[in-house]
Amino acid sequence: MRIGRRTVLGMAPAAVASLLPAQERRPRAREFGLRLGTLPTGQWNAITDVAGVRVGHATVVEGANVRTGVTVVLPHAGNLFREKVPGAVFIGNAFGKLMGSTQVNELGEIESPIALTSTLNVARVADALLDHMLALPGNENVRSLNVLVGETNDGGLNDIRSRPVTKAHVMEALRAAANGSAQAGPVEEGCAGAGTGTVAFGFKGGIGTSSRKTPAGHTVGVLVQSNFGGDLMIAGVPVGRELQRTEQGAGDGSILIVVATDAPLDHRNLRRMGLRAIMGLARTGASGSNGSGDYAIAFSTARGGGVSNDNMSPLFLAAIEATEEAILNSLFRATTTTGNGRTVEALPLDRVRTILRGYRALP
Repeated sequence: MRIGRRTVLGMAPAAVASLLPAQERRPRAREFGLRLGTLPTGQWNAITDVAGVRVGHATVVEGANVRTGVTVVLPHAGNLFREKVPGAVFIGNAFGKLMGSTQVNELGEIESPIALTSTLNVARVADALLDHMLALPGNENVRSLNVLVGETNDGGLNDIRSRPVTKAHVMEALRAAANGSAQAGPVEEGCAGAGTGTVAFGFKGGIGTSSRKTPAGHTVGVLVQSNFGGDLMIAGVPVGRELQRTEQGAGDGSILIVVATDAPLDHRNLRRMGLRAIMGLARTGASGSNGSGDYAIAFSTARGGGVSNDNMSPLFLAAIEATEEAILNSLFRATTTTGNGRTVEALPLDRVRTILRGYRALP
């Protein structure tokens, strides 16, 4: 994020946004005029619409070459080892380093915050999460703990080999999620946290989020770290082709998708929710290339697995729609970024508006 050559810590999202030029405070997809899907959004159109879920970022901008960070998602504010949540990981393509996923799928539970970062910082973030979890009251005698850390490769805009994310950054993100203004309501998107140095469809990617409400009253929220390629589609319109930015089946890169819901789902149906998140990814024109790490981490804040298979369809649709919109929000909110000897332009929204109007996808 172009807010000085320094590490950005301890700042509320509004304070970070205030440092950007006015012309770079970009709209979300819905503010732009898009109406994606059929289900209504939650109050904030964010993963934090699922009660108890919190998000925190630490954005790391240092010198001319470091553009990275860490983002944490808390399923609840308590001790996750003592109050585990039902969870699952769905793998779209496994060219990635998702630490902790095998135990999640073996036991069907998540017992730590979910952290997203850059590829070569996974181990350092995991170590910091272990320190955090082992220090919590009640965990004094814990001898086994499964932390869940995902990544995408931000090495284009970031000096990834320097591995600049430290324990201090992880702790800052955890504090922001637990205590700061990010604990409820809007979530900072675009060039924030783990999305600071990412690229999607050849444009600046980043963090995006969205949510949906089902007719039964359940909420599904999604947060993404977008860093992948393909043929960008917006509301079914081939925007990438119109912008002459289609990657023609290559487009190596990755995406981490976090799906949260208050519906009481078991591991099996949470894994099915993860599959639908990948379907939402496909709606945006992702190439699903050999070099992509495409993962969906799904969890429920409720216990009991009370939703039957026959009642899953609205939740599936919610996951698809919220994922599609979260990815577009990551693009719409991201700003042009220079780092590591490279500049990646933000999605040109004026041209996008003209294209969508030409296809009658916008009024």
